[in-house]
Amino acid sequence: MNEREEKPSSSTKKTGLVSFLTGKPIEIPEEHLFGKCRFVGEFEKLNRVGEGTYGVVYRARDTKTNEVVALKKMRMEKEKDGMPISGLREIMLLQSCNHPNIVCLKEVVVGRSLESIFLVMEYCEQDLASLLDNMQIPFMETQVFKGLAYLHLKEIVHRDVKVSNLLLTNMGTIKIADFGLARELGYPMSPMTPQVAKTQTTGVDMWAAGCILGELLLHKPLLPGKSEIEQINLIINLLGTPNDTIWPEFSQLPAIENFTLKSQPYNNLKTKFPVLSPSGQRLLNFLFMYDPKRRATAEECLKSLYFKENPLPCDPRMMPTFPQHRNLKQPLGMQQSATSAITQVLAGQPVNLYPQERQPPEPVPSTKLGISELLNSIQRR
Repeated sequence: MNEREEKPSSSTKKTGLVSFLTGKPIEIPEEHLFGKCRFVGEFEKLNRVGEGTYGVVYRARDTKTNEVVALKKMRMEKEKDGMPISGLREIMLLQSCNHPNIVCLKEVVVGRSLESIFLVMEYCEQDLASLLDNMQIPFMETQVFKGLAYLHLKEIVHRDVKVSNLLLTNMGTIKIADFGLARELGYPMSPMTPQVAKTQTTGVDMWAAGCILGELLLHKPLLPGKSEIEQINLIINLLGTPNDTIWPEFSQLPAIENFTLKSQPYNNLKTKFPVLSPSGQRLLNFLFMYDPKRRATAEECLKSLYFKENPLPCDPRMMPTFPQHRNLKQPLGMQQSATSAITQVLAGQPVNLYPQERQPPEPVPSTKLGISELLNSIQRR
């Protein structure tokens, strides 16, 4: 499948934008709109490999360098005023990251209209969702924790850590991808309530990392709830009923007075993972601490004895290689002018990415949330 976009036509055509400073319309010749952004027609789309809430992903070839890349088209269908804030956040956060276990944003390119924005990222041959039976788990988990440790040191919370957002290169390197829901610490989620500000911490990512470890060990989702209530019950069945003794702020959780949680006094992790070593059991228990303040950090996880026992995490060069033609099924507010916002972002100028949003905040997938986040999600409805 070869797809190309035609280059913007007339250089004399003008487009109206609105000034951030004065609020007045400004006419700008089209050849000046996109600044240093390349045109997407310079990329040959080879095949479509994924689609999600925030965009469509293609495997593409840069016709100037012959490099195979991932080309993510930002989803704009429902945006009347330009590029969504979530897209700008993703660009800015990825621009600020430089780590072997974080997917690399190479550049932003544009199509024939102001609403046609693409992210050019390094292409990874596999996602872990398709490789659960073929990989060495300690090796994968150490890379995930290294990536999360880097993000959390930069005060970035990913908020959508799951197996299908972990990509694998043909050299055996794991990349954390899809930053559409990511946030910086210090910017409470909308609506701005104390409950939301307390629950959206790096602990969200660490709970999700525990779910990933469990999924890799079981070769199936650990807590596959289809709703917040079902998810809470699955968590209690696995870990026992929380209380103020193990979680001092439990009785102050949002909406907790509206629920009667089932009584289940036992932690069943050992039963769920009977062949997992004692150090592996301790790691999972540390990741699944009900109290986010006591939950393991990524740096603490990297020091776990689980990664020092056999089988030791292998050298990336010993990982199997993969063909570069798989079908990746990567699940991939207030708005402002797409062009002016992109120009500001690429120039390193400040953009307000955390306005008082009129729309409900983007939901975090419930299968990777703890009880406090699930209750908070219910309260926001």
